[in-house]
Amino acid sequence: MTMNESTMQKAAIESPQGQMVVVEDDDEISLLDLAIVLAKFKKLILGLPVLVGALTVGATLLMTPIFTATTAILPPQQSQSTASALLGQLGGLAGIAGAAAGIKNPSDLYVGMLKSRTVADAMIARFDLVNYYEDEFAEDARKSLENVSSFTAGKDGIITISVDDKDPELAAKMANAYVEELNRLTEVLAVTEASQKRLFFERQMVDARDRLVAAEIEARSAMERGGLASIDAQGQAMIEVTARLRGQISVKEVEIGAMRAFAAEENPRLKAAQQELLALQTELARIEGASALRDTQVGGESSAAATNLQLLRNVKYYETLYQMLAQQFELAKIEEAKDSALIQVLDTAIPPERKSKPKRALIVILAVLAAGFVAVLIAFMKEAAQRAAEDPESAERMQLFKKYMSWRA
Repeated sequence: MTMNESTMQKAAIESPQGQMVVVEDDDEISLLDLAIVLAKFKKLILGLPVLVGALTVGATLLMTPIFTATTAILPPQQSQSTASALLGQLGGLAGIAGAAAGIKNPSDLYVGMLKSRTVADAMIARFDLVNYYEDEFAEDARKSLENVSSFTAGKDGIITISVDDKDPELAAKMANAYVEELNRLTEVLAVTEASQKRLFFERQMVDARDRLVAAEIEARSAMERGGLASIDAQGQAMIEVTARLRGQISVKEVEIGAMRAFAAEENPRLKAAQQELLALQTELARIEGASALRDTQVGGESSAAATNLQLLRNVKYYETLYQMLAQQFELAKIEEAKDSALIQVLDTAIPPERKSKPKRALIVILAVLAAGFVAVLIAFMKEAAQRAAEDPESAERMQLFKKYMSWRA
């Protein structure tokens, strides 16, 4: 096989006259052919990237340098404090608020708060960003602030706040201001476990107090109508026991209802709580059975005494429940006070000394590479066009292509 035959394939086809004609297939291009084309258009391939690189360097020198200031904070962690342990010793309501509304990842919550419109509006008003960014409306200023602000929650729980600006001093002030605005917002919202517990116990305590007042009014009205019949020591003891059991049952029912918000039915803690509730209900049923028998005996002697027993049971029940919630509410307030320092600043933002944008070297390198690719593409297109012009058949097809591409066609 000759050198020409090694670089060209030959195919035999049948002509219209029935004769075999050998047609050379020169579609296959060797590496030497590619090198020849690159050498032929070396000025274009080398010159265009150099020109584009020079222009890009000039353009990047005209760009305004941007500085990035960064601060790192550590949000409150979901851990059981001493006050929580004391609450757990007092009753079943201790872990309800934190467990029912507990946050799996506190960092995500605080990142969401930093991205809120409330914090953005506070930042806009604090630094007059509508005029600074030359925006017409506050909504446009929010978008501008969002474009220059970055909030990242790491796997270690640390939140990083970054702000970009042409003024390094302002960038640092804005990054630190985000922390201050977040602190203000957390003072208003109950985002910590202690705050949630305090609000939960406060609502339950207010409800128990209202019910206690209503029961006392009803008992007082009964006394004013006909007087309160005397109740012996055994009746007083049964009232005490019944009220305590009813209070514990109410506490356990609220606890189970709260646990169902985050725990599956097969959860061991939920099952244990359900068993404790069943035991309390069984004990109450036994006590109330004995109490009902005694009420029947007392009722035979005086219906007023039986009525008084029921009224006193209600008063004692709500009084016990109110006292229990009041104790836990006070301890929740202590725990919330201990968690008053909500945000811990690990690194305060300082004015950056080096710019972060634009990355001139990276921009120039990418521009030169893109220009080199375009130059090679243009070189091969010009070579293909020259070969097509030398081939009559290809030239005719090219003219036909130009004709159809024209708007006049």
